[in-house]
Amino acid sequence: MADAQNLDTLLKESRRFEPSEEFRANANYRDPAIYERAAADPEGYWAEEARNLDWFEPFHTVLEWNPPHAKWFLGGKLNAAYNAVDRHRKSYRKNKVAFFWEGEPGDTRVLTYDELGREVDKAAHVLSKLGVKKGDRVTIYLPMIPELPIAMLACAKIGAIHSVVFGGFSANALRDRILDADSRLLITADGGWRRGGIVPLKQNADQAVEGTAIEKVLVVRRIGEQSGAAWVEGRDISWEAEMAAAPSTPYPAEPMDSEDILFLLYTSGTTGKPKGIVHTTGGYLTGCNTSMRSVFDLKDEDVYFCTADIGWITGHTYVVYGPLSAGATIVMYEGAPDWPDRDRFWQLIEKYRATIFYSAPTLIRSFMKWGTEYPKRHDLSSLRLLGTVGEPINPEAWMWFHEHVGGGRCPIVDTWWQTETGCAMIAPLPGLVATKPGSATRPVPGIVADVVDEEGRSLPPDQGGYLVLKRPWPSMLRTIWGDDERFRNTYFGKFEGIYLPGDGAHVDEDGYFWILGRIDDVINVSGHRIGTMEVESALVSHPAVAEAAVIGRHHEVKGQAITAFVVVREGITPSDELVNELKQHVVQQIGALARPEEILFTAELPKTRSAKIMRRLLRDIAEGRVLGDTTTLADPSVIEELKQKYAHRE
Repeated sequence: MADAQNLDTLLKESRRFEPSEEFRANANYRDPAIYERAAADPEGYWAEEARNLDWFEPFHTVLEWNPPHAKWFLGGKLNAAYNAVDRHRKSYRKNKVAFFWEGEPGDTRVLTYDELGREVDKAAHVLSKLGVKKGDRVTIYLPMIPELPIAMLACAKIGAIHSVVFGGFSANALRDRILDADSRLLITADGGWRRGGIVPLKQNADQAVEGTAIEKVLVVRRIGEQSGAAWVEGRDISWEAEMAAAPSTPYPAEPMDSEDILFLLYTSGTTGKPKGIVHTTGGYLTGCNTSMRSVFDLKDEDVYFCTADIGWITGHTYVVYGPLSAGATIVMYEGAPDWPDRDRFWQLIEKYRATIFYSAPTLIRSFMKWGTEYPKRHDLSSLRLLGTVGEPINPEAWMWFHEHVGGGRCPIVDTWWQTETGCAMIAPLPGLVATKPGSATRPVPGIVADVVDEEGRSLPPDQGGYLVLKRPWPSMLRTIWGDDERFRNTYFGKFEGIYLPGDGAHVDEDGYFWILGRIDDVINVSGHRIGTMEVESALVSHPAVAEAAVIGRHHEVKGQAITAFVVVREGITPSDELVNELKQHVVQQIGALARPEEILFTAELPKTRSAKIMRRLLRDIAEGRVLGDTTTLADPSVIEELKQKYAHRE
């Protein structure tokens, strides 16, 4: 949105879904005055929410704001692991299940809060024995196994800063993150399972640590001899042996200042080295805990299933710190959604009687493509709330999720947020807010969002512009590790004292926010700016289309032309007739300006292991450029097939 022109075309959505009377009557938040109270006294609101945590020492000042730097709950001391585990061990939740864990091969493990606490204590003793101290950075490179949250919580318990690196990252990506954090300890596994194959984590780790400050590598035995993992004497240490030898006594939780760093999490920019996002203890934990109760309406009897990998922020916030701090029972799964068959998630929901299910729009579009037979195989009647995260959801994908997974009865909380915000910023409170397919609805209480033009002026309804957050919030990033200037320039450089997340949006006449995608994902066709999200939603609303990704390609006359990569539903045969039909469908849905110049059919779209579509690589293909970094792709063969197909078509 380089010149912040208004988007000329916006897909209209008139469907509206009120929460049922039963849901509304039992919701945690059912008084609409909460929005007004939070707006009138945001610091008072956040202080009240923070007191749902256990503090070793109370805070004396709620907020100190020196833009772009915020400090929350000054003077307060607490510990994230204590809040996530220990306080529940002292309550009626002691023997409540914290994790139902299932491995991809079907192996299972159940950990109560008391059992989880004992494991965290032992791991804290192990880290301490290895010389890890408060403030040290520990890099964690593990599959989705219980040892991952255990290791994170052990770091938090002793005051060390964890840096979790997603298990799908390459050795080079892992090395970059180890070097930037200056970690001296790496926790990894001999491997992990993915679609029946072994992910070579230890092999990658061995390459990654060369030339770094890593002194010890703590290795979890996940696969065994089949992994073929090498062992470096004097450097590599067995997790199992150390845990078996660790004292069984409780490890005292380190009192952490509210502003002490809890973790680093690296997020990739389109250019430059990865950014180490810094999250602190008190503010981050307050945001996590609050949104579990408000956005997810979490109750003690719920069984909560978030499909995100813990290597991403969604897994940090909504698999570990959020649900554990709120005392939830969590379903944690190691593998892929289509292994050994495409009903794996539905099988898990039925098996564990999950009540809340949180997943990504890209996965939902895959479910649509696979067809309704898979959810129909299973009893999903335990579900009472659905959620989406990761990118804007197309209205038709929203409706499919609503009807075929939620049975038409479950509210959907479409959440907008990002690594930097720590927790959900725009999302419905499901007992209060009517939902519209494709809209994240309203900012949550205590968050002040707006859509502005190039000069920072608020825009009227249905005019696209920059999404901004105008007030600080507790779970916001504090800086970029080792690069505060980049933090200032990236997030606060355009509008003074106002956070710019990098997304475009518009607000409708009801005050609902519609996220249009990244600012870079706006196409300028003959001087008219069109959001890729709008065109993708129009394509997906056609009954033949399961998924679509739209990019802008250089055009001599128009500046940019729209290119669409389309995945059809099973049983549909791509054809020239379908190309013309889809182009006309977009014209009918949005207007002639949004008509794709070309449509390319593909069996799959290139996605990261967290299920985000790599539109940057699609732009590289369309423009005939050398491909950028492909290390995060879930299946690199998809992009190679597209390259060949596109070259052949040309």
